[in-house]
Amino acid sequence: MGVKRILPIGNDDFRKLRENGSYYVDKTLMIKDFIEMKDEVALIARPRRFGKTLNMTMLKEFFDIETESRDIFDGLAIMDTEYADQINSRPVIYFTFKNSKGTSVEELTAQLKLAMQEQYGYYEEKFRDKLNKNSFSAKKFYESYDLLMDQKSTHIYLSSVLLDLTRVVYDFYHIRPILLIDEYDQPIMSSYEYGYHDQLGPFFANLYGSAMKGNSALGQALITGVQRVAKESIFSQFNNARVYTVMHKQYASYFGLTAPETEKLLTDYDLVLDENVQIKYYGYRFGGIEIYNPWSVLNYADIGSLDNYWINTSSNFLVKQALRTADKRFWDDFDKLASGKEISVWLTLETSYIERDSNYSLWGLLVNSGYLTALKRIDSNTAVVKIPNDEVMSEFQVLIAEISGVDGLDLQQMLSCLINKDMKRFFELYQDIVISCTSYMDAKENAYHMLFLGMCIALRGAYKVTSNIEAGYGRSDITLEALMNARSHVIIEFKQGEDLERLKEEALEQIIENQYYTGLKGEVICIGLAHDKKRCSMVHKTLQI
Repeated sequence: MGVKRILPIGNDDFRKLRENGSYYVDKTLMIKDFIEMKDEVALIARPRRFGKTLNMTMLKEFFDIETESRDIFDGLAIMDTEYADQINSRPVIYFTFKNSKGTSVEELTAQLKLAMQEQYGYYEEKFRDKLNKNSFSAKKFYESYDLLMDQKSTHIYLSSVLLDLTRVVYDFYHIRPILLIDEYDQPIMSSYEYGYHDQLGPFFANLYGSAMKGNSALGQALITGVQRVAKESIFSQFNNARVYTVMHKQYASYFGLTAPETEKLLTDYDLVLDENVQIKYYGYRFGGIEIYNPWSVLNYADIGSLDNYWINTSSNFLVKQALRTADKRFWDDFDKLASGKEISVWLTLETSYIERDSNYSLWGLLVNSGYLTALKRIDSNTAVVKIPNDEVMSEFQVLIAEISGVDGLDLQQMLSCLINKDMKRFFELYQDIVISCTSYMDAKENAYHMLFLGMCIALRGAYKVTSNIEAGYGRSDITLEALMNARSHVIIEFKQGEDLERLKEEALEQIIENQYYTGLKGEVICIGLAHDKKRCSMVHKTLQI
């Protein structure tokens, strides 16, 4: 097949990608949609590593009046449209806040300054000796530039820097600029993670609100992030944005890879889009279009191994924090998701979890972050969701292990012992895990149930994992139905109380008396587990059904 093009892993700069001949999946018709939508302010909410930065730099390169971009757009779809003549026709202001993180207000402020200094420096060079420095916009521009360059200036004085730059750019070119802000919510999420969010709320509201609400110098603004802009709290000033969530049809195919795009990419790298790839990386749905995870597919094409490549590190803390505080209602629903089912949930994509920590915004956070996919709307408040693929299932296993204080390798070894019927070693490892995790969780039967369910996520593909499912004359706590004839089925019943010896026998007896194994054929391992805080005891019996 000849020399393969470089795969753009870690390269999300459109110009660099095109100039070095890297592999590129043509998403340039997004430019056509952007022009036709004519949104004054738009937010596109997508998970991390789904191509937001690459698309934003593509828009920048297409419109930027100060560059020549025809060579890098040669042969791409946008150049065959009526909008090709708009290339390099407008001033563009581009910021990326994806690296704007900090453990304190001061550290984050320094990172924000660095992110904004580059564009200020770029335009200061363009304006040098050409501006009327006595004009209002020029004065404000240089005041803001001085503040950005001053290491001692605080965030309090920076809230108008976006506004000031748009005004001076408009005055200079007499064309209203396009403002592009990539990963606008990263500094907000960092402030939440390190506990100073309340201090910076008004600052973020003024920073974004002053530039994008009622700014006569602004042409259009497009921002990207994971969280949807809320109309309450810190974003009370910034409520004029048109928001394109993962459920919106507009822009749906431009973030991530469609099935035809994935098939072509893998074919170009001598790989096949088969069921194993689908199970691992497929399952996202944006605006009704089935989407593959682009980061994972690119890494698979590069390495050739079906591993877990997507770790949503940027919003990982927020998801962990939300799961840590989730209530029993959430975990009851999650039980079903972990077994591969689709469920209906009441969710909101309109309010970020940062601002309103409810189950509704938690479901919305998981959808926006890529941990769940919304298959369809039932009504304005309810959607059908599922865990998209095995890669995300594995990520959930890691998250649940972390919030439970459990070592992931211990989990894997314990499950391996269970599958191989080494019950003595299985129980030893289980005891160690219970001791390590119960200080993090309520010592209630449901806590052990949730923990064990999280462990069992890793068994998907080899076992059908179900929880609280009607079987025989009742509901078993957990059933592991082997999908291969050579393996044993497993049924587990939990009990909670001080008399461990009696309770474990009652748990085993309950499985047998209620015939929880009804419908299974072959060998069934029945396990009764009794717990009293950090103490536990087990009994098991093998049946041939």
